[in-house]
Amino acid sequence: MKTLEVVPLTRVEGDGGITVTLDGKKVQSVTLDVHEGPRLIEQLVRGMKPEDDLNVVPRICAICTLSHKYAAIRGLEKALRIDPPEKAQLMRDLMMLGESVESNSLHTFMLALPDFLGYPSAIAMLGDYGDDVKRALKLKKFGNHVMEVTSGRIVHGENPGLGGFGRYPSGTQLKEIAASAKELLPDAMRAVELFSTVKYPEYPEVETVFMSVNAPDGKYGLAGDSILISNGEEVDAEDYKKLTSERVVTHSFAKRSAFNDKSFAVGANARMINMGKRLDGQAADLFKENYSDRWLRNPLLNNLAQAIEMVWALEHLPETAEKVAALDDPARADATRETGSGTGAVEAPRGILYHHYEIKDGLIEVADIITPTAQNLDDIEVHMKACAEKMLAEGKSDEELLPALEMTARAYDPCISCATHLVKLKRI
Repeated sequence: MKTLEVVPLTRVEGDGGITVTLDGKKVQSVTLDVHEGPRLIEQLVRGMKPEDDLNVVPRICAICTLSHKYAAIRGLEKALRIDPPEKAQLMRDLMMLGESVESNSLHTFMLALPDFLGYPSAIAMLGDYGDDVKRALKLKKFGNHVMEVTSGRIVHGENPGLGGFGRYPSGTQLKEIAASAKELLPDAMRAVELFSTVKYPEYPEVETVFMSVNAPDGKYGLAGDSILISNGEEVDAEDYKKLTSERVVTHSFAKRSAFNDKSFAVGANARMINMGKRLDGQAADLFKENYSDRWLRNPLLNNLAQAIEMVWALEHLPETAEKVAALDDPARADATRETGSGTGAVEAPRGILYHHYEIKDGLIEVADIITPTAQNLDDIEVHMKACAEKMLAEGKSDEELLPALEMTARAYDPCISCATHLVKLKRI
């Protein structure tokens, strides 16, 4: 048995590994192994008051901190029948747009782009693509700023709460956000230019199913009460367990999800496939110019989808900030019951995030959290196996195979704290 290792699989968030076992040119198995132990958050919050849960669950991830906060808020407000005021909802939209810019700029420019341009890291790109690295840093800094203004801190802000916010931004802060978003739009357009001109290898292509939230009012958005499936189905978010069918696997600490016993994908690619026709502005034009049937098969195009989505977010930040500024600061809405259940579904940058809660007499009795990466793990394995089989059939060497597998996994923008540091190739 021959084992090859790539140490480490860089440019992802978290600690895990990929193991590929081969018998000659036959692929025996491909597994994505999550090495980080479970943190038992769902058990930790049992018995807590709902508002205390909001202080704990965002700690699941420092990248998607506001997605976790928002998913929890949506689930808890459903359970407690809280109807948030319009300004609070607009503020939540604003914070999610900021997180989208922050995360997508980091992944597209800094983590994924080196794969396509042949560099080991973004730092190595400085000599030839220094301006693009600077663009990434500017965009990420701006996204972090929006998160700080809306939530109180860059990471794990406590300002968003049940029924509203502790404090709303000043008119000056909102004007600055609007102006900066307009100024940075060309930088996001550059990301689309880069990812629309690079070559996308065909090796990992396999048709799959895509899921995303159904944003309200027929618009493109990052939250909703039902789930769209690329096969034409629509399912209430409260029936999320039918869509995920979680199970435990022996090679990983992370649970896996399947739909009708098959893998599926969530993320920017899924959002574009299910809601791309709802885009407006320059983002709509870019989607029409770049979309093709390959998006249904090739996970690498998730990078291009993220770049287009970054344009959409920057286009919508100014108008959202202006709408927030135009309204008076409201009081927080109160709960109208102490016992109930509810599921919050939002689009984190990496895909659908579910937070489900059951509350009895004002205390949390059940909490269930399913992250995007947990839903994508099976699909990553399917596409990596296809990649390995096709490359080996063409006589590619192990040295050529391993980077292609890393590139495929990285395209999903996996977040293992919410996959990964070692790739092994075993030959029998």
